[in-house]
Amino acid sequence: MRDAAIFLYDKTGIAARPWAEAGIECWCVDTQHSIRRDRKEGLINFVWGDARSWRPPAGLNIVFVGSMSPCTDVTLAGARDFEKKGGILLRDAIELFEAGRQCAAWSGAPYFCENPVGVLSGLPHIGKPDYYIHPCHYAGYADDPAEDAYTKKTGLWVGNGFVLPEKKPVDPLLGSKMWLMAPSSDRADRRSATPAGLSKALFLFNAPERYRRLAA
Repeated sequence: MRDAAIFLYDKTGIAARPWAEAGIECWCVDTQHSIRRDRKEGLINFVWGDARSWRPPAGLNIVFVGSMSPCTDVTLAGARDFEKKGGILLRDAIELFEAGRQCAAWSGAPYFCENPVGVLSGLPHIGKPDYYIHPCHYAGYADDPAEDAYTKKTGLWVGNGFVLPEKKPVDPLLGSKMWLMAPSSDRADRRSATPAGLSKALFLFNAPERYRRLAA
């Protein structure tokens, strides 16, 4: 059995890098990856799919799961468009979130499901997050803390023994930079990329101890 970490709805691979650098096989699953040709960067596998359509290959011992379902149709940043989008897009966003949470829970491994502050936490079927965080809370773990010196209130729904990392905060000198980001074709991707500091912190507090010792 090969130790593996799975990251659902992950285009960039940022969340997986600390795990791969420690020697853990990683799978980044997103429908923006090629459906016909998988891509591999070191120990990180980029594959097409989402929590409803992809299944892990045989032989994996899953040690961690992160699910970062699309937030465009549920985050308060887009609230002015909710009426125009209607209930179908809301339904899709809920389905992707809940599919990710169910897969993560069934894995038996520590997991988090992430989504910025929005309508999900107001739904009784989902409930409020276990934690709220900002990128600047964990910027001190990043190679360049200044890159994560911003606020973005984000909910974490967690389970299976997940440990919330100890904070290493920096002053949020960049403010709410995600709200101020200019419209562009890749705006949603840039807004949803996992902060590097948070990614490192999640690894340091949730990876099996043998990998944390190696990283140290």
